[in-house]
Amino acid sequence: MNAELIEFTRQALAHGVERTQIATTLEQAGWNKADVTAALASFADIEFPVPVPRPRPYLSAREVFIYLIMFAALYDAAFCLGSMAFLFIDHALPDPAHASRLNNFIANVRWDVSSLVVAFPVFLATFRSAGKAIAANPARRDSRPRKWLTYMTLFVASVALAGDLIGLVYNALGGELTIRFALKVATVAVIAGGVFLYFLGDVRKGETV
Repeated sequence: MNAELIEFTRQALAHGVERTQIATTLEQAGWNKADVTAALASFADIEFPVPVPRPRPYLSAREVFIYLIMFAALYDAAFCLGSMAFLFIDHALPDPAHASRLNNFIANVRWDVSSLVVAFPVFLATFRSAGKAIAANPARRDSRPRKWLTYMTLFVASVALAGDLIGLVYNALGGELTIRFALKVATVAVIAGGVFLYFLGDVRKGETV
């Protein structure tokens, strides 16, 4: 964040200028609204003779490790869940084009289940650990690795949903929309959509805290 902007905000608050007036003045001077909001948020809105700084987000190697494991486990669990759903759909509605995959149906399902048995508990454990850390110190919600990985997850989920919709429209326009394909589209929509909605809500919650 711009040090000059932070210093101006600090001095303005120290002189008793209202936050709304500070924001209006800075925006009129050409500062970006998001930067102005962030600068004001750097100081607690409490009564005190001088501006009280809020704790700044920090970068911890342990925290980076926890979030990398958590999101990697989430991606693995989501992929394996979708793969297993596809296997059962192909098994229930056989397609000659996937005959080789169906021949290894049991082995493929066993692999997906094995991955889920490992990945999902790892995700839950790290997710719970991160949640406890945030509950104990709300400032951790602004952790940089957490924000970057959360937005990356939103991006991945958005791409999956967009590709899912494009595939649905493409097959519908070509008259090739089968029950098998529709079920696979629904599977991707439920998994990617669920992940997207959860983390979007988490981001919005962070913005209101």
